[in-house]
Formats: sequence, structure tokens, C-alpha cells
Amino acid sequence: MSTVLIVEDEARITSFLTKGLKAAGFVPKAVDNGADAIEMALLGDADIILLDVGLPDIDGFEVLERLRGQGVRTPVIMLTARSSVADRVAGLEGGADDYLPKPFAFDELVARIRLRLRPREAPATEPGVIEHGDLALDLRTRRVQVGGQWVDLSAREFALAEVFLRHPGQVLSREQLLANVWGLDFDPGSNVVDVYVSYLRGKLGKDRLETVRGVGYRLV
Repeated sequence: MSTVLIVEDEARITSFLTKGLKAAGFVPKAVDNGADAIEMALLGDADIILLDVGLPDIDGFEVLERLRGQGVRTPVIMLTARSSVADRVAGLEGGADDYLPKPFAFDELVARIRLRLRPREAPATEPGVIEHGDLALDLRTRRVQVGGQWVDLSAREFALAEVFLRHPGQVLSREQLLANVWGLDFDPGSNVVDVYVSYLRGKLGKDRLETVRGVGYRLV
């Protein structure tokens, strides 16, 4: 069973999540502050982290920044009453794998948890490295090699690069990329795909991702 680390300072919400996750077949562990969250995450006992933004000592954004800075790649779903686009972008750019504003439906949370855990449950026969030309994406270390040089990607950049490398030469629409990387509920009018394609071009090479006007993008 997968272990879920709940980082939440409201006892009522923690109790609700703990009971629900147990019933859904997970092993919940809970802390109510950022310092303890960092300590537990560094131990590597959690398979996924539910991280509240409004914590009493350091906020969730800083917790996430410290974890990613220390090499912790455990999937993180941020839970917060802040639902502005700016806050979502801050969380995603900081390395969060998902962002769920409060209040939320518990069934949706469970679905998102299972989605983020799915790569860990992939068959052992799945290759650890996806290659295309002189690009190599290592699924275990979550790093990319470009022309023999290792390049670091954010969690969201890595997810987007993985989609492209699994479909080389195929034109992928913005809607397809949103669904695969950000989730079906993400605002289809957002320009987040274009922004992250620009980030990837800066790290992989500007000519690797071709714009197909009016349709989407293609890895060449």
C-alpha cells in the first residue's frame, strides 16, 4: 500500500483526510508544520505528499522549494484555499505535480493521488530511458541528457518532455498536452503549454520543438 504524507495544520481536515485515505487503501501519515514535513520527506517514507500552503511556521511553497532543492522527487499535490492563477503557477513552477484548491471533492483527490502514483506502478519491463536522436530521458533519475550533457528540468518540464519523447514526430495539440501534463480540469484557455514549451526550448534547443500553427507542437 502507498503511504501518503499529509501536511496540514487544521486538525479537522487532517482527520477527514486520514479516515478517507485509510478507507481508500492508503497508509496516511500526518504532520502539522513545514519543518516536520521536510524531515519526514527526507526520510523517504512517503510515496506522495499532500502539502497545504498555509502552514504555521513556513509556507508550503518554501517547503516544496527546500525539498526539491535537496533532491526529493516524491510527487507533491498542493492543497490550499488560494485558487488564483498566480498561486497555481507558483506551485507548479516550484515543482508541484498537482494543485487542488479547497474545498475539493474527496473522490477527485483520490483520483489525482492514483494518477500521480501511476508511474511508480509501471511494469518492470518499461524502459528506464526514452531516447530520440541525441536526447535521452532517464525516468528513474528524472533528468534529461542533451548531446551528452545532463540538463536539469523542473517536475513540470520533465513531464512535458516525457510526453514529447513518447510521441516523437507526432503533432500534439495544446489540449492533449494539457490533459497529459496538467490534468483535464486545467483551464483550456491558459497559455501554460506555450510557456513551458518555451522553457523546454531553452534547455533542449530551440529547434527541437516545432510549432505547427493552429494545431500544436511536434518533437523533431
